Amino acid sequence: MILNTSVPDAVAVLRTAAGLAGEGMRTLVLAHTLHPMNVSEAAQERLPDGLRAVAIVTFREKVRPDAAQTLSYFQEQGVGLRVISGDNPLTVAAVARAVGLQFEGDGYDARTLPEDLASMGEVLEQHHVFGRVTPTQKRDMVIALQRRGHVVAMTGDGVNDALALKQADIGIAMGSGADATKAVSRLVLLDGAFSHLPKVVAEGRRVIANVELVSKLFLTKTAYAILLALAFGLLLWEFPFLPRQLSAADGLTIGIPAFFLALLPNQRRYVPGFLRRSLAFSIPAGVVISVVILGVDAYSRITVGNTQDAAQTASFIAVSLAGLWVLAALIRPLNRWRALILASMYLGLLACLTVPIIRDFFDLELPTGDLLAVAIGVAIPGCLGIEIIQRIRQRRNQDSPGDSVPKH
Repeated sequence: MILNTSVPDAVAVLRTAAGLAGEGMRTLVLAHTLHPMNVSEAAQERLPDGLRAVAIVTFREKVRPDAAQTLSYFQEQGVGLRVISGDNPLTVAAVARAVGLQFEGDGYDARTLPEDLASMGEVLEQHHVFGRVTPTQKRDMVIALQRRGHVVAMTGDGVNDALALKQADIGIAMGSGADATKAVSRLVLLDGAFSHLPKVVAEGRRVIANVELVSKLFLTKTAYAILLALAFGLLLWEFPFLPRQLSAADGLTIGIPAFFLALLPNQRRYVPGFLRRSLAFSIPAGVVISVVILGVDAYSRITVGNTQDAAQTASFIAVSLAGLWVLAALIRPLNRWRALILASMYLGLLACLTVPIIRDFFDLELPTGDLLAVAIGVAIPGCLGIEIIQRIRQRRNQDSPGDSVPKH
């Protein structure tokens, strides 16, 4: 409400209040008048005449101790931050600077914010701190950012935040907030600590990134299993593995590593296009492995002196080496734990071929001479082909705008 500037000290009072607001304090002016307010003045939101300031009451914002560290984390992660509040823009700007947010100006007065969502989105791209924001404007600001391709997370604890929290892609409420706010939020911080948010982001990234990694392993197996079933069915050839041998290869190249990889930390940022990326790697890799197995099996058939167990073992060696290279390509860059998993799987393959009790259980017979050389020799070009597929895929993902990291 506008203070009647006909009072001699009104300008000075407003100047003082603005100065206090610029220091990050909320200000209230206590004034009195001998002229009572009539109904028409109240309807027009106009103060009565004859007001004289008696006192200015100030309240300093209590900044959460973990706010600065949390905001710094999100800035390092490339997340665009916007501070919106119903308070004086000067107060909001001062508090935002106190927690380390870097921006120019003294805050944007939302009373001048355009109603058109496209124009509002342009303002939101240029400014970071907003004051005098109404509940409806908060919701519209979320919509405007979403229409510009942003993934929007909103935090708040008051009833006036409920509309925006419900509209946001991720609504985060404080545990001490209003019931209406908590009811429409996707996430509630029970103790109200912002310091949990980096952990929440890290956990989300771990789950999404590891699911994509593991899915590529399984989809590659699915691809070459289907292709082999079709190829051997059309050729009327006997399948080159016993079920237990294929289970051993799957365990070494997919099952065991996938179990541990799903539990490891993974800080890769979410990027849209999960299905396309997965298929773009898995199908070509599956084709390469299928060709490797067909080549080894064909050689064992056209040469004499090879037992069935030796031929099956040669195919087992080839598919295991190619599958382990798929694993190696997908888990790079290697760290201590990933390198340990990969090395353990190679040792497991060696144990399957050399430890008698394990070799007998899987009905393996280590081939000798030309067949062993062919199994390894065909697997090496297969590994090279998988490596080329992975490098081409990585280069395309870096160059394609559709694979860029989404804006937040």
